[in-house]
Amino acid sequence: MTLKNQKKAFLFALATVLLWSTVASAFKVSLRFLSPLELLLYSSGVSTLVLGGAVLTTGGWEELRSCPKSGWVRSLLLGFLNPFFYYLILFKAYDLLPAQQAQPINYTWALTLTLLSVPLLGQRIGGGDGGGLLLGYAGVLIISTDGNLLGLKFSSVFGVSLALVSTVIWALYWIFNARDERTPTVALFQSFLLGFSMVLLYFLMVGELRVPDPRGIAGAFYVGIFEMSVTFILWLSALKYAENTARVGSLIFLSPPISLLFIHFVVKESIRFSTCLGLFFILLGLFVQQRFGVRPIVGKGEK
Repeated sequence: MTLKNQKKAFLFALATVLLWSTVASAFKVSLRFLSPLELLLYSSGVSTLVLGGAVLTTGGWEELRSCPKSGWVRSLLLGFLNPFFYYLILFKAYDLLPAQQAQPINYTWALTLTLLSVPLLGQRIGGGDGGGLLLGYAGVLIISTDGNLLGLKFSSVFGVSLALVSTVIWALYWIFNARDERTPTVALFQSFLLGFSMVLLYFLMVGELRVPDPRGIAGAFYVGIFEMSVTFILWLSALKYAENTARVGSLIFLSPPISLLFIHFVVKESIRFSTCLGLFFILLGLFVQQRFGVRPIVGKGEK
């Protein structure tokens, strides 16, 4: 592996991390003008188009045409989980919670993945995993109670519950996706194509038909491109060129603190000390799990 390729890996990874750091703010701003379901409809539609374009330009059309029925059935399940169910829950959590609470809690998906890997993949939990879990969920408790651990007064029990449920859905998506032998971009496009169809059907059943605010549409385009599609392609490129994927993956720890800066300056939230303290515990838990756990965490893109 050349030094040039390693440099490419870090550049792709840094670009991905910076973009991921903006999406929590994009969620919150967009939800000022759109309902969670509207945001999901427009953003997943955009991401499906972008991923379809990526499949066409990278020569994945033949693989898509020759995909067996079992591949489409698998995509139906994966598409239900992501984008339909995952983002429906996540956007509602962001609608109910301050962005500075929803974003760090969502980052505990890697801890949830460890827990679910025991019954679903037959993996074991080591001491590092257990320590990481305790630290991470202690951080969630600090953030969700605004530091009032003794009173256990949650800012929004429903919102925190949805944020935690979203980590379960996300972890399940990547567990079921782990043994998929299709080209990742092709598989993701198939999942989003079927998932978007579910979103559209659900919207026609329960959504409110209205002319959307242009500012909300702009936010949905941003989310569809930089949360659901382009960042995935960039992250795959980073892992492709990386000599050490764990080292490149560790850059993902930069995303939550950078995200807080965007939340403060773009969303105009005053960042609380309890948020910073809770985020410290979550990141420490993820680090302990990656460094000492049985299954190292490569990062969000390995989901």
